[in-house]
This record gives sequence, structure tokens and C-alpha cells, in this order.
Amino acid sequence: MASSSSTTDTTATPGAVFLTGGTGKVAGRIAPLLQAAGIPAVIASRSGHAPPGSGYTGVRFDWDDRATWEPALAASTQKHGGLSAVFLVMPGMLDPGPTAAAFADLARARAGTKRFVLLSASSVEDGGPAMGQVHALLREHGERGEIGWAVVRPTWMQENFATQETHLKSIREEDKVYSATGAGRIPWVSADDVAAVAFAALTAPEPPNRDFLILGRELLSYGDVAAALTEVLGREISHGDISEAELARRHEGFGMPAQYAAILAAMETAVKNGSEDRLSDVVLHVTGRPPRMFRDFVKENKAVWEPAC
Repeated sequence: MASSSSTTDTTATPGAVFLTGGTGKVAGRIAPLLQAAGIPAVIASRSGHAPPGSGYTGVRFDWDDRATWEPALAASTQKHGGLSAVFLVMPGMLDPGPTAAAFADLARARAGTKRFVLLSASSVEDGGPAMGQVHALLREHGERGEIGWAVVRPTWMQENFATQETHLKSIREEDKVYSATGAGRIPWVSADDVAAVAFAALTAPEPPNRDFLILGRELLSYGDVAAALTEVLGREISHGDISEAELARRHEGFGMPAQYAAILAAMETAVKNGSEDRLSDVVLHVTGRPPRMFRDFVKENKAVWEPAC
């Protein structure tokens, strides 16, 4: 991200919020919150379409095709007079820093964007690999007064069990959930709670200029997850405890690149060693309500795990 010699007023300004990953499980939940608050939402996605009848603005945007960036920003600015904030959902690349910097520079120059909120992860620290580089980039420019910023760092999301093919297929067809976490515990969080914190960071009058470690309200191992699924679904679901190498191969079998599969599998070993065994009050403090319980999530989504007829 290019530096400027003068500081910028980073308080909230009129305009739309540009949601990269606009149809994803977090950005897709931020959009209705913006709409309810009377703030225009721009859904940036490779399809270029907003959900029918939603009232959102849809623009074609592809991180891997920089030719889509400026037209997406121009269309958004023409319709809404500017972009007050951008929600950054970076693609699964090992070094997203240069890509994020180039887009942020363009958004500042073309759409007058003053605030950037990054979706990262609880396991990724400021300055660490991948999203950690983008985190550091935003913080450094924020410290120079050039932007307002925030980083939302959720732990593992409850919705993974309802949306990731690896979990869906194994629960439906094998009555199993596989992991390399052993008895390690995770404070599973709802994407609704993540979206609520991100919404606050995007729209608060003053920029947060900090990160938010977003954790659920209870610590559950994969064995506990299997027990909750068993209780609600009415059939025995067990935890398939496998090795890190076995999990990496399993991810590859679902089409994941080998290097990325290895990184995700290593994260599960970290969980096994206690990396996610922690709780926080961030969701309650920011939203005024406690995080959703895992069993409530399972009850609300029970139908997705029914075996195919």
C-alpha cells in the first residue's frame, strides 16, 4: 500500500460498504445488517450478481483478475457516491500482502475509501504468514493516520460443518467427523456473530484500529461436536481421529492444493496442542449479546446432515 505524507480523516463517511467475498458465509451475513441500518451494500463476486430482490448492488470482482478491480470500484462509486469502507476477504494464497496492498491503494484513489476491515483467523497473528502480512499492512498505515482499520480474527466457525464438503459428506455418508485435533478444544463461533462484529467495525463512527479475537462461549473438542450431532440428529456420529498427514491427504482428495492442505492440517495439530483452548468476551462486548451455542446451531441446521435418499 502506497504511503502518503499527510494524515487522513478516518471517521465514518457517507457511501456504500464494498464486500469482497460478497456471497461468502461472513460477508453474506454483513449485507443484511448494512441494509437494516440504511447503508448500501455492494456485493463483489466473480459472478457480479447480487441475490435477486435483495436490493444490494452486485459488481463483478475477481482477486485473480485485476482488470475487474477498477470497473467494480467505478460502478460502485457512480451509484453510491463513494465507498465508506471495504471488507477484505482474501483468497487462499500464501502471500496475499501485495494483492491486498494494490487493491487498497486503488480503492483509496478511485473510491475515496478510508476504512478497511480484514477477515483473518484466530490462529494468525499480526505480522505472521498469509493474512498476518495484510494485518500488519493495515496496522502500519493506520498508525501513519492514512486509513482506519480493523481485523476480525474468528476461531473455527460452526458453519464449517454445514458448508464444507469434507464434513458434510462424512456426516451424511459415514456418520463421522474427521480431524487431527485429538482431544483439543475449540471455542466454535457462529458466522452470525462474526458478521455482527465485522459490521460494527465497518460502520462505527470512529475506526476501531485494532483486531478482534472472536471466540464462542464454550470449548468443545471434535468428540464433543460428534456428541452434539448424535443428540440432535438421533443417530450415532463419531469422531474419526486421524493423523496430520492423513488429514492433509483427505483435503487433497477434495481438490485442495497440497501446500494449502498441509497448512490446514498443521493447524489441527496446533489445536491438539491447545492453541484454541481459550475464551473471550468480544462478541458480548461488541454486540451486547452472548455468542450462539453450538447445539443451537445444530438444531437450526439439522436437515443438512440427513442422509441422501
